[in-house]
Amino acid sequence: MPDSNYATSSQSGARTARQVADNYVTELAGLDPLWSTRLGLRPGEDRLPDFSPAGHEATSDLARATLAALAGASTGDPDDRRCGRLLRERLEAELAMADTGEYFRQISNLYGPPQVVRSNFLDMPASTPADWAAIATRMSRMPAAMAGYRTTLREGLSRGLIAGPRAVRTVIGQLGDWAAAGEGKGWFAQFAATADVRESLRAELDLAAATAIAAITDLRDWMAAEYLPRTAGQPDGIGAERYQVCARSYTGADLDLAEAYEYGWEQYRELSEQMLSAARIIVPGAAGAGEAFEYLNANGEAVEGVEEIRSRLQRMMDDAMAELDGTTFDLAEPVKTVEARIAPAGSAAAPYYTAPSRDFSRPGRTWLPTLGRTRFPLWNLVSTWYHEGVPGHHLQLAHWRYLGDRLSLYQTSAGSVSACSEGWALYAERLMDELGYLTDPGARLGYLDAQMLRAVRVIIDIGMHTGAEIPSDSPLAPGQTWTPDLAREFFGRNSGRPADFIDSEIVRYLSVPGQAISYKLGERAWLEGRDAARAARGAAFDLKSWHMAALSLGSLGLDDLAMELAAA
Repeated sequence: MPDSNYATSSQSGARTARQVADNYVTELAGLDPLWSTRLGLRPGEDRLPDFSPAGHEATSDLARATLAALAGASTGDPDDRRCGRLLRERLEAELAMADTGEYFRQISNLYGPPQVVRSNFLDMPASTPADWAAIATRMSRMPAAMAGYRTTLREGLSRGLIAGPRAVRTVIGQLGDWAAAGEGKGWFAQFAATADVRESLRAELDLAAATAIAAITDLRDWMAAEYLPRTAGQPDGIGAERYQVCARSYTGADLDLAEAYEYGWEQYRELSEQMLSAARIIVPGAAGAGEAFEYLNANGEAVEGVEEIRSRLQRMMDDAMAELDGTTFDLAEPVKTVEARIAPAGSAAAPYYTAPSRDFSRPGRTWLPTLGRTRFPLWNLVSTWYHEGVPGHHLQLAHWRYLGDRLSLYQTSAGSVSACSEGWALYAERLMDELGYLTDPGARLGYLDAQMLRAVRVIIDIGMHTGAEIPSDSPLAPGQTWTPDLAREFFGRNSGRPADFIDSEIVRYLSVPGQAISYKLGERAWLEGRDAARAARGAAFDLKSWHMAALSLGSLGLDDLAMELAAA
């Protein structure tokens, strides 16, 4: 439960949509201290969320109270109008997810409570003894937090709301990896070992780290002994009705799933031809892109060493920032800092980004999971770092933070819609191709492979969860319905990614239904909005001005995105 300083308050005094939204973020940070850390709202934050059913219900109560307050709020200027629409849509989508009982079966290798808590530790300030004391206190709270999570999962079992077996098996293994890290002392001990603190605080940190990893080990053992057996016979997919609700949570729209599925196939067919042409530049006469992938992995440019690849990715982002500023974007000074980091062991396979704190004291960061590798071919990392860093996630999300005096804090943080942010990041990859940054044959094939990854996601995410039929022109299993095994085979045939990446991704899609489709569908909206703005303005259209106006809109769902971008 929140402490007395963060108890949910009445929203009756709020007069504008922005005021309602900002009140909501403040109160949400009281219920979920992870938001407090992400945004830097409360120095020394050392609490963890209540993951029990009571904690989830408190969050739903806050959403309902905020919707009631929003009903009486005014929406004056365009920013306020967009804020009000976003807040209403997001809270309604959140409550729809709660009504389906999604949190009772929230087991995911990417977005489950243990995963988001561990990631949040890396967002905490870690410069002073006081910072490390807060970290120690938060680590000591892990048993209570994981006990609340286990209570929720137990309640889900009693209600028949059970996660799929693949996700459960994967998370059990993931938690085992965390326990084995740091020479068997666990990830939290490995993290705490980086602190340069006095002996008494060192002892406190070591004890707290041992307490935290014991909580993770207990959770893993309980999942293996009690939860996993209950998943026998449980389907990995969730069905079309639940999927529609989940997809709205990540896209901000009630999608026509049949149309989205067909769009995924249209993109797949188009990209297949482009990839074959690109592959034959690398391996003349290649029968498929796979031959070029193998050649590039063995013979293409590669970086040896974990620190060396981190440094190379940092340099790539710094160079892109310097070259794009003033030409394609106008960047504020705080936005110009971004850090490349190596993801902690036991992370999911996909690279990711974490946004800066509100005051930029913690910069934006990109994270590369190494999966135990020490050699890194570059052909499939260049486009990816344009996506995660510059001009992708970092430019958008850091610019949103910079606009905190104009946009609601909600529009730039808790109100984020995956289709808006992931759509921008995928658009950013395409933009760099348009600007001539991907002329190297390997890097361009990597870009096309990244586009194909997102098209395949639309196909198999919708397919696995809704039972969509595989079309007659598919090179694999025409006329059949999707299963996870078919999805994995299809992914492997159409990707240059290694097997462990593919396995991790399939579990990700099964455990976070609807998120994987947000990239391609979001990119489509960004492109439609840009095309409409260019058509309306003709010769007066200026790409840099449009980019800055578009990035200054804040978060938007797909119901609004293309329309707002056209007028930006």
